[in-house]
Amino acid sequence: MIADIFCFIAKLLSGLTIRWSGCKPDDKQRVYFANHTSHMDFVMIWAALPKEIRKKTQPIAAKDYWGCGRFRKYIANKIIHAVLIKRNQIVCRHSENPINIMCEALDKGSSLIIFPEGTRNTHETIKNFQSGLYHLCKRRKDIEYIPVYLENLSRILPKGEFLPIPILGSVTFGAPLTINNNELKADFLN
Repeated sequence: MIADIFCFIAKLLSGLTIRWSGCKPDDKQRVYFANHTSHMDFVMIWAALPKEIRKKTQPIAAKDYWGCGRFRKYIANKIIHAVLIKRNQIVCRHSENPINIMCEALDKGSSLIIFPEGTRNTHETIKNFQSGLYHLCKRRKDIEYIPVYLENLSRILPKGEFLPIPILGSVTFGAPLTINNNELKADFLN
């Protein structure tokens, strides 16, 4: 119930416009990947999903941010059930490898929300994607990968701010992408 209220408030603050272009809401397992401009991003994608899909969709979030402080930890663990991943000092050990952690969440039946830029981008252009999306696609070809474009969210909750400003934002879900067997990492990420 808290999650529903959280989503309602997020939609209300942003006047959120939701567009499905090239796909429809579906409860099949998916990885939603989007540009990243604000701490509101995963909340807006999550809020844009129908309730039944939202229940099984977990955002991937930075452990160094969402794992600190009681308020953020509570939101990450109890409301949105985020999968927390280390951004710094990434190691290849199985238990701490980000791709392995995401695959474990997928193995449990979750869909995921990820931000391949790796960090929030304060510019209007999309930064180059980190390689994690490519490696996840190579390991889990059985899942749909849905591109998501977020617009105006950096103005709703700018970097360094705590209180959101009511401005219209939008979430656009695109057509599913697949990876070809011989596709090179650089080509896929472009």
